[in-house]
Amino acid sequence: MHSYSQGFRMPSRRALLMSGALAAAALGLVSSGPALAADEVDVTISIKDHKFDPAEVKVPAGKAIKLTVKNLDASAEEFESKPLKVEKVIAGKATAVIRLKPLTKGTYKFFGEYHEKTAQGVLIAE
Repeated sequence: MHSYSQGFRMPSRRALLMSGALAAAALGLVSSGPALAADEVDVTISIKDHKFDPAEVKVPAGKAIKLTVKNLDASAEEFESKPLKVEKVIAGKATAVIRLKPLTKGTYKFFGEYHEKTAQGVLIAE
C-alpha cells in the first residue's frame, strides 16, 4: 500500500473532472446542445392525395434542417431523396421527423416512392 508521504499525490477532484471533460470533448461526446437547436431550421410539409404540399420548399443554405413530414393519407408513403441520401417510410395518418445536415446552395429533389408519378417535390437551399 502506498502512503502519500512517498511522493505520490492523489489528483484533485477538479483535475479529475477537467481531464474527464477534455477526454469527452476529444471523443466528440460533448455537444453544444441548445446552440445546435438554435441553428436548426424547422420545415413542415404534408402528403395529401399522394402529393407533397408544398411541393417546393426553400431553406437557408448552411443551416441544419428539421423536416417534419405529415402523411394525411390513409396509406403509407416513402419519402425518398437520392441527393439528400434519405429514405423514410411514413405510415398513413402518421408524422415523421427527418434531420438534415446543413446543405450547400442548390436544388434537392425528393419524391414519394409509393406514388412517384404524383408525389414529387424539391428542396431549394439558398
